[in-house]
Amino acid sequence: MKLKFQGKPVKVSGNTLKIGDTVPDFAVINNAMDTISLKDTKGVRIFLTVPSIDTPVCDLETRTFNEKTSEIPGVTVYTISMDLPFAQNRWCAANGIKNVITASDFKDRLFGKNFGTYMDDLGLLARAAFVADSTNKIIYVEYVPEVTNQPNFDAILAAAKKAK
Repeated sequence: MKLKFQGKPVKVSGNTLKIGDTVPDFAVINNAMDTISLKDTKGVRIFLTVPSIDTPVCDLETRTFNEKTSEIPGVTVYTISMDLPFAQNRWCAANGIKNVITASDFKDRLFGKNFGTYMDDLGLLARAAFVADSTNKIIYVEYVPEVTNQPNFDAILAAAKKAK
């Protein structure tokens, strides 16, 4: 998979996922400094990876999903970045984020490696989106080719609406 960050190629580590794969396990840290793994999630889920939640593109993405997924009952959105949980918590409070769970992959980088989004040279996560159904099957995958661009909001939301 070839991704670029600000026009320059970046090396991405981990497993490239595809539709039909089972969601890999992971361990991330939430804003309360608790570990969340796959077993702690349920139902239809949107997993978003972003380089840093406190940048304009990532900010807009997370705020958009915060707004749009409130219209889809039963869908949980997780935004994962390498930002520390303290920074994520501050950002969420300042932006009124209620419908997105932010989590940090700073500790083990397991989410980035298991989902194929860890950018080795930058130590950040590439922008990607994954929709999982209630049986832990991946029904939508998008690795955004230019990390500084937005994902396809409409396609992600449509996949989440169709999921069971």
